[in-house]
Amino acid sequence: MDVFNTSIRFFQEGGFFMYPILLVFALGIAISIERYIYLTNARSKNREAWDKLLPLLKSGEYQKALSMMDQSDAAISKILSYGLSRLGLGRRHDDIETAMEEGLMEATPRLEKRTHYLSTFANIATLLGLLGTIVGLIQAFTAVSNADPSEKAALLSSSISVAMNTTAFGLIVAIPLLLIYSVLQTKTTELVDSLEMASVKVLNIIKEHANKDGDSR
Repeated sequence: MDVFNTSIRFFQEGGFFMYPILLVFALGIAISIERYIYLTNARSKNREAWDKLLPLLKSGEYQKALSMMDQSDAAISKILSYGLSRLGLGRRHDDIETAMEEGLMEATPRLEKRTHYLSTFANIATLLGLLGTIVGLIQAFTAVSNADPSEKAALLSSSISVAMNTTAFGLIVAIPLLLIYSVLQTKTTELVDSLEMASVKVLNIIKEHANKDGDSR
């Protein structure tokens, strides 16, 4: 209970700038939760789709695989369908690879969406904290200049202590947001890397089948 009361007093004494910092924190947490859930679901869907598609691709059942991809909303299905849809048109392997790269370029922004806001919010929280402290110090020195000489030291010390609350709160908000940003960036990079790896594997499978068909003739 003492911790709760101390936190409430700390927030109230910080002044006006504590509220925009709190708003930035709330927005950052909302985006963090949404992105984490989205990326986790995307990874799960990609893995599930890949486990179903890989046997079909290895056995050369491209049309069946393509039909399954069209029914899936996984990012990996969308990317691979770009390449396989060109397979039956007599295209070269370079064209298939380019098509899958195009699909990857479309999928990547959706994976990275809104994550960059977290680093921006962290910087904004820090700057708002510093601004709040500067404004608080200006008000403190203004008040001290009109105070009784015997009270100036105590009044100045108290005012500076309160003014520093906004800087402290800004850092309290910024540090977790930066850590979350780093985690989400790592998660996104791993997803993009797995999509690139899947594209390479599919292209190699297609080349293998093409070589076997050529040898059999």
